[in-house]
Amino acid sequence: MGDVYPFPGGSSPQIGFTRAELSRIIDLYGRMVAAGFWKDYALEFGKDHAAFWAFRRTAERPEFKIEKRPSLRNKQGMWALINEGGMVMRRGHELGPVLAPVERRLMKVVG
Repeated sequence: MGDVYPFPGGSSPQIGFTRAELSRIIDLYGRMVAAGFWKDYALEFGKDHAAFWAFRRTAERPEFKIEKRPSLRNKQGMWALINEGGMVMRRGHELGPVLAPVERRLMKVVG
């Protein structure tokens, strides 16, 4: 057969979400869309972090940013929930408690 060559441009490692993490985030996104809060999303993968952006409308700033920074794993936690103004609302070592404020907001609408 042929030889396998690496993709040009070098192999810079990217941070990403695991299947379970992305499933949890997309599940929350789907429930927020069904409730009429969110309309669009974006994903960002970088060398030091991965982020999920949730938008009320496509043309606006994101309402929430869910960020994973593994370099902060041993400090304040690798997960962060950041609001529209850029303020960190919640930070932690696990995804569930970090998403709690958004899920609480959804519970108020349903309840």
